[in-house]
Amino acid sequence: MPAKETRTLGIVGMGRMGAGIARRLMRAGHRCVVFDANPKAVDAVAKDGAQGVSTLEDLLPALGAAPRAIWVMLPSGHITEQTIERLGQIMETADIIIDGGNSYYKDDIRRARAVGARGIRYVDVGTSGGVWGLERGYCMMIGGDKDAIDYLDPIFDTLAPGLGSIPRTPKRDGMDERAERGYVHAGPSGAGHFVKMVHNGIEYGLMQAYGEGFDILRNKQSDRLAADERFDLNLADIAEVWRRGSVISSWLLDLSAAALAGDQTLEGFSGYVDDSGEGRWTIEAAIEEAVPADVLSSALYTRFRSRQTHTFAEKMLSAMRYGFGGHTEGMLEGGVPHVSEHGVPSEPPGVPVRRAAE
Repeated sequence: MPAKETRTLGIVGMGRMGAGIARRLMRAGHRCVVFDANPKAVDAVAKDGAQGVSTLEDLLPALGAAPRAIWVMLPSGHITEQTIERLGQIMETADIIIDGGNSYYKDDIRRARAVGARGIRYVDVGTSGGVWGLERGYCMMIGGDKDAIDYLDPIFDTLAPGLGSIPRTPKRDGMDERAERGYVHAGPSGAGHFVKMVHNGIEYGLMQAYGEGFDILRNKQSDRLAADERFDLNLADIAEVWRRGSVISSWLLDLSAAALAGDQTLEGFSGYVDDSGEGRWTIEAAIEEAVPADVLSSALYTRFRSRQTHTFAEKMLSAMRYGFGGHTEGMLEGGVPHVSEHGVPSEPPGVPVRRAAE
């Protein structure tokens, strides 16, 4: 269904999330001009209606008149820094640079100041939704100036999940309705990625709790226990029953149930768990603010330890990370993968996904 108001958006980075963002926008009638260093990635999205360009500089004339908005959806670090620096050189007053990746919020503050000196507006968007965002929608935490974010509202409204079937929270009358639809203007430049950073830190803790809980269940049949205290528990059935009416139900539990239904031993996972940086930054922020973060820091340190020895809890984390983001495990010495390469499935493996708005 076409959006009420449409925009033209440039998108840099046609990975899983960048391509998903472009396709979701085009389904609603927005126009997307896309670029990626890999021409095949551009061609794939162009077949669905996007206009592909072959260089970063070609984006600007293809986007038309100002204000022009370009969404950068690249891995955090040097490639994002380099891309935003170049855009800051070629874009003009009132244009908007959007960083939708997982950049460090202090980098956003610095970049916003740098491009702002040329009259270019900078918006940081913490984007959650993983490989399922195309269908489910993306939860977005946004930082930047109000005028720029208001201009981009049709984009955010289309990408967000919407109200869906989730019960409305009581006593929200008079509060920002955008939060109920799945996106929020968190504050000035840097605030969006700061909120997403803490979101990812919490994610680490939740995943660790599920992993440890299932590890305890699995080891209840240990020969270290008295014979009459050993239980051979069906983990797939337990995960499934917890999905239905339990206070610990969640999408992460949905993903766990799917993984366990496929293989209760999780033999396809080694338990090697990467961290993408946001967990570390969350702990750094906690230290700066003198806020105790026992669970989050413990979850981060457990990921470090997982690269040396592996428990069933860590296999659970690997299974959840693969489920929501298609993340494969790290490498052993010599470049040998811990698991064989998985193709990203076209839909959740055997588990009804919680959907917000179609």
